[in-house]
Amino acid sequence: MDNINQSTALDMLFQILTMIAPLSGALRNRFEDFIITRQYKKKHLLLREGEISRRIYFIADGSARAYHLDREGREHTTWFMSKYDLMISVYSFYTQQPAAEYIELLEDSTLLSMTWDQLQIIYAEFPEYNFHGRLVTEKYYIMAEERAILLRNKQPAERYKLLLQKQPDITQHASLGQIASFLGITLETLSRIRARREI
Repeated sequence: MDNINQSTALDMLFQILTMIAPLSGALRNRFEDFIITRQYKKKHLLLREGEISRRIYFIADGSARAYHLDREGREHTTWFMSKYDLMISVYSFYTQQPAAEYIELLEDSTLLSMTWDQLQIIYAEFPEYNFHGRLVTEKYYIMAEERAILLRNKQPAERYKLLLQKQPDITQHASLGQIASFLGITLETLSRIRARREI
């Protein structure tokens, strides 16, 4: 993992946000007041079931996944996030209610973050930033709908193909078991699909 300092990581975040809409100098300064940069090890849990998601994260380097446990204690991966993604537990963060999922880092990662309270201050002080917030929220709803369609309407091989199209390096970050779980198939089925693709 590269040793990314806060200044470099902030520049990355500002570049991403500016692609949505310009950021004023005052808004950038407010971000700098609030944002912290931390490095975490692989398998670190940013959130556990039952906790409240109080921080929004920007992945400057690394990757993560969310998962929940069924009654038998089996993990079910619900999403993957990678470098340059903004990351939250959607329901828990926006409602400030206990989460039903875990967020785990898939590799050593450098993350920027701010709290829910700090984000509300930014929305209040800089109404123009609500546009950015709306687009981030829309992205999560679109991702959730895409996954629902993927699991409902596509055959296993098609699911895997579409996942690789959207996240071509996913096999470098996530285990095959985690990928199979996300696709709603068994590890054996995924192995057969991968074998056919390699042939």
